[in-house]
Parts: sequence; C-alpha cells; structure tokens
Amino acid sequence: MKILALNWNDLKNPYGGGAEVHLEELLRRLVTYGHEVTLFCSGFSNCKREEMVEGVRIIRRGNRFNFNLVAPFHLRRLVRENNFDLLIEDINKIPFYTPLYLKLRTLVVVPHLFATTVFQEINFILGLYIYLAERPLVSVYRGRPFNVISESTAIDLVERGIPRDDIFVIHCGINSTLYSYAPKVKKYERPTVLYLGRIKKYKCIQDLINAFNIVRKRVADARLMIVGAGDYLDTLKVLVGKLGLTDVVEFPGFVSVENKVERMRRAHVAVLPSLKEGWGLTNIESNSVGTPVVAANVPGLRDSVQDGVTGYLYEHGNIDELADRLTTILTDKSLQITLRQGSLEWASRFNWDNAAKEFEQLILTMVEESA
Repeated sequence: MKILALNWNDLKNPYGGGAEVHLEELLRRLVTYGHEVTLFCSGFSNCKREEMVEGVRIIRRGNRFNFNLVAPFHLRRLVRENNFDLLIEDINKIPFYTPLYLKLRTLVVVPHLFATTVFQEINFILGLYIYLAERPLVSVYRGRPFNVISESTAIDLVERGIPRDDIFVIHCGINSTLYSYAPKVKKYERPTVLYLGRIKKYKCIQDLINAFNIVRKRVADARLMIVGAGDYLDTLKVLVGKLGLTDVVEFPGFVSVENKVERMRRAHVAVLPSLKEGWGLTNIESNSVGTPVVAANVPGLRDSVQDGVTGYLYEHGNIDELADRLTTILTDKSLQITLRQGSLEWASRFNWDNAAKEFEQLILTMVEESA
C-alpha cells in the first residue's frame, strides 16, 4: 500500500516525544513489510524539508506554531499528486480535522487527548484554544476507526461518544535490544531516583522534587536526577534552589540514548509524576532494564504500571504518598529484587514487531472492508 502519515512532529524534531517514537517505530516496520510510507510533519530550525529516514519519506513544512494552519494546503496537494491508499492521522495535539478537506480512508491514532489537563500546561487563552479545538473531534471523525495505545484512552474516547467497536487498542512495544537487563551493571552507590522525559509543566516534576525533599530527610545520601529538556526547566531549577537541594539534584539536560539507558539501569527507581499520559513508555523502558517505577495513578500510567509488581502507583499530587513509596524502595533491598523480577517479566510482554503486525492487520482490514 501507499500510506500517508500525519503527525505534528517527527523524531528528529527537538519537541518529539513518546508519540513520535510510537508512530515511527510502526511506520519503519510497515516499510519492511513492503509498504510505501510518507510522513508529513512540521519543520524546525535547520531541518531538511525532505529526507528518507529508514525507508520512510519525511516531508516537513511550517513550524510548531502554524503547522495545523498550513497543513491542509500541503496535504491536499500531496493527495492529488500521489495515489495514497490510506491516511494515518496521529492526534496528540490539536486535531487536523482532515475529513473536512480530504477524501481518503483514515485511521485515527490517539496516544491521548488533553481535555482540561491542557490548562495545567499553558496559559488560559492558549489552553482554551486547544481545549475548544478538541471539542468537534467526535462529530468530525465519527465512523472512522481509532487506534489507541491504552485502555484508559479507549475509555476516554467512549466517554466522548466514539463507539467502542470503532476503537482498537494496540499497546506500545519496546526495543528489547537497546532496553535490556544487564546484571553486570551495578546500581549507583548512592540511592538514586530518576526522572527521564520532557521537562513540561503537566509532567508535574515539581511534585517529585517536593517529595524528594522529604525523602532526603529519611535517606541522607539519596540523590535525584532529572534528565531531559523542556520549557519548564528553569522553574524547576529555581524550586531546587529554594529547597536547598542544589547539591543533590542533577539536571544533565538532553542525553544520548546510550547515556539514557545507562542511567535507567543504574538508578534504583524511576518516577513519572505526570498529570496524564497515553501510556507511559518510559515506565516500560525502565522496567525492561530491571528498574522499578513509581507513577501517578492517572490515565495511561495506571495501564503501564502493575501496582506492587513492577513498582507503585500513588494518588496524583499526593506528595507524602510519593515520598513514602520512594523511601520504601530505596531502603528495602529485598523489595528492590522482587520489583526487579516483576519489572522484567512485565516488560518482556511488549514488542514493537508484534505491535507493528497488529497495526498492519488493522489497516489491511480497513482497506479490504472499504474496497
């Protein structure tokens, strides 16, 4: 088939994240299965307007501020010039509402929707714009199949009015060659807590810092690593300074994949305190290298963490509970071993090849049924 995929970013974009990993892991495998794939996305500073990346033709236009406005013009031209069999529209920011201007069978991929959580991230005016932009989603995309990555997102769509029969859950996979358990790699000498991901307000890393301030009073040699880049970084550094934690909280910024894996392997526990996620891919990545996870009990994260088996869930925003969970793991070596075993078993269930095969079967069925 000739497949057109639409996403706000691609993996080379500095603002790319889990949604981009998910989509491009699938697209690259579709190419190996014999399909022709084009990914249309926004541009960024010094990017190439077009290039081939592992068999996927990537076309970039516009930028992160205007992409949804310029996309319809370019998409209509692309569809006119190419005989695409299918559009894969990834909605992880503002929907593009392609059914209003494209006549092309469409699979709607939804990692997660913001809803009211957008007001936790940005100012009220821009948040209201994004919130209202999501509202017509059900009426515009009704009748089209939806692919989601967690049961939480499926429930969210059903509550918005999408029929459950139109929603297909395919969990994310993992690169088991890269994210693998290495028993010879030792944990850090000091009890270490790790956050790894984008530094955004809605990720609620400030909750982790406040909880770690309590942990330090119980585990004197504990330290915290906050790994990643984003527009909330300076605010977090100010908070760390106010709490007197500058010497025990590290901000290494964006790191290489190899460095990321090493930190995951050596940390004693990873934390994802986000307000909402589609799945929580870093939870599975951490588990796959033998590191337990503590995560907020919110949509998406509760799907990727087995409470008491691969780590713990805590009530979102409950700083004391988060501190208790971290203290328990950092101070109980037998528990660390038990959680490591549970983590490795759980992570072994997720595989990108299996996810891509399910994904391909879904789009083949779509094309056959609409032929």
